[in-house]
Amino acid sequence: MGNTILILLIQIDIRLHTPMYVLLKHLSLTDILNISNIVPMMAFNYISGKKSITFAGCGFQIFFYVSFVGTECLILTAMSYDRYVAICQPLRYPILMNHRISVILTSGCWLGGIVDSIIHTIYVMLLPFCGTRTIEHFFCEIPALLRISCVDTSRYEEKVFVSAAFFFLIPFSIILFSYGQILRIVLHMKSMEAQKKAFSTCSSHLAVVVMYYGSCIFIYMRPKSYHTPGQDKIIALSYTILAPMLNPVIYSLRNKDVLCALKKVFGKTFSHTN
Repeated sequence: MGNTILILLIQIDIRLHTPMYVLLKHLSLTDILNISNIVPMMAFNYISGKKSITFAGCGFQIFFYVSFVGTECLILTAMSYDRYVAICQPLRYPILMNHRISVILTSGCWLGGIVDSIIHTIYVMLLPFCGTRTIEHFFCEIPALLRISCVDTSRYEEKVFVSAAFFFLIPFSIILFSYGQILRIVLHMKSMEAQKKAFSTCSSHLAVVVMYYGSCIFIYMRPKSYHTPGQDKIIALSYTILAPMLNPVIYSLRNKDVLCALKKVFGKTFSHTN
């Protein structure tokens, strides 16, 4: 609901039609789609006791999951770049981060996530599963499927490692660098109130980013032999359910512009009702 409200507010309020909120809208969209891809099937399986999925359904779940996770990682990186330019190079912001560039960035994020997903989905779904077909997970995730494959997947694991470095490790490093530069600028501010506000905002952003990227890196940049089903399930909760729930709170509902837009919309609705 938080992500849906945020998308509607950005769409309705013209003051939020800026590069930062365009990226934020796409972040909320990926969160909604990722949760919709995993949680309904998981809930249905637990409630019904069926706990099964078709081969085609598993393939679609992997495709959408990898697409949305990859896209979200790149969008978070683009958002950190936007904040870096806005705070560290404010005079050049209209040139370095205008509407055209934000559209190119979001399109590139979606394209990168989808292309990466197509490659991994095709490879994983072509693996032979000779013995048990019991997936020790609450959704079809690549490491869980590799565990039940009856062929050596070590070469493919190397490709997964490279892909994870591109989508997780490198973006995470860029985000840390961007926020490091932002904090450097903040430390030179004379106003203690401005410093506290900036530290509060940056720390909350970084907390979600560390949880999201840290979990993804932990899952996808370890060899198959180090994975355990119970551990993978718990860690997967952080980037499939918890992070999408926290993103609208951390990135937007604490934001002054978004709160003003929210009051404006609800104020009009309330006045019309009266």
